[in-house]
Amino acid sequence: MNPSNTSAYGKSLIGRIALVGILLTLAGCATLPASGPTGTQIRSQIAADAGQLGIKLIQVQTVNDLPLAPAPPGPFSPDYTPAPPTELVGPGDVLNVSIFETGIALFGRSAGIGSEGGGGFDPSARAERFPPLRVSDQGTITIPYVGQLEVAGRTTREIEVQLRQALRRKSQNPQVLVSIAEGLTNSVIIGGDIARPGRLVLPTNREKLSEVIALAGGNKGEIRDLVVRVSRNNEVQEWRLSDVLDDPALDVRIYPSDRITLIRQPRSFTVLGAPGQTSQFPFPSPKTSLIEAIAMAGGANPNSGNARAIFVFRIDREETGKEVPIVYHFNMMQASSYILAQKFAIKDKDVVYVGNALANQPSKLIQVLSQLFFPLVALQQAGAI
Repeated sequence: MNPSNTSAYGKSLIGRIALVGILLTLAGCATLPASGPTGTQIRSQIAADAGQLGIKLIQVQTVNDLPLAPAPPGPFSPDYTPAPPTELVGPGDVLNVSIFETGIALFGRSAGIGSEGGGGFDPSARAERFPPLRVSDQGTITIPYVGQLEVAGRTTREIEVQLRQALRRKSQNPQVLVSIAEGLTNSVIIGGDIARPGRLVLPTNREKLSEVIALAGGNKGEIRDLVVRVSRNNEVQEWRLSDVLDDPALDVRIYPSDRITLIRQPRSFTVLGAPGQTSQFPFPSPKTSLIEAIAMAGGANPNSGNARAIFVFRIDREETGKEVPIVYHFNMMQASSYILAQKFAIKDKDVVYVGNALANQPSKLIQVLSQLFFPLVALQQAGAI
């Protein structure tokens, strides 16, 4: 075959293929691949679907259109006042009991306090220090010559008075000292993502939540990822640790027998549609705004994204527990939207959607054509056709 005829035939073949490709592409232009619906399509679909899911669309144009910041759960109610005394005794506590006597000792002369360095005390005075006494489950201890004493619910000073009265007419002017060697009554249990989990004795019974966490060595994880759960009697409350540190009203006073758990619950939001990067993003700080979320995703894709169609999909929960889907729409081509987006707080599991632009269809068509015909052109230049 003549080379010139071969070249003409190749060009003719390329032209035919190109014509067929253009016709097929134009016919399927409406079905070109896309990363999601356009802003107009989203608004029309929400309007058509409102009767089924009850989706509420809010056009954010003023500060009044912004959602109210969710109030964290309030402190326990009623709050216990005043705090129980730190000397309160209960079952399981271990007590140190010392009885001082003068004259003829009822408990023997095991330890003198006046013979060496008495400093003015009666040289005949003696102290009997009992082995550590554990308060029984019934709230009692046993003292020789006295028997069982009910001490649960009493302070150490009240127990001292109780023992002196029980020893009257049995011992000459007895003096009693009672102290707590191991305290369970005035303690809390703290666990989870904490440096030193276990039982913690409250020094004053007036410690705040943040102080108890510090006494236990502090948290191990990131503050923004932690939830503090406090169980008191039959009531349970949870707060973000970052909220506790920011709001003094949530830094509640801790009481004996409270159970404190630090739970790692990282928060995240998802960016879909046509941004610079689609991904699930962790919260970079305890509080993240919409403008920060858009910036983390690279903004709207300049080739396919539409800055006029920025949506935030959120599922709120009413006081009754009913879920309410809400969609917030921002037009980032308006300067005021950048201020409003700074005031819009992202919540856990929010979906930020960047709508597709209608103007990107021709560019996609050109991309499809170039992908289709570039191999033919390359073959022609190589002399294969």
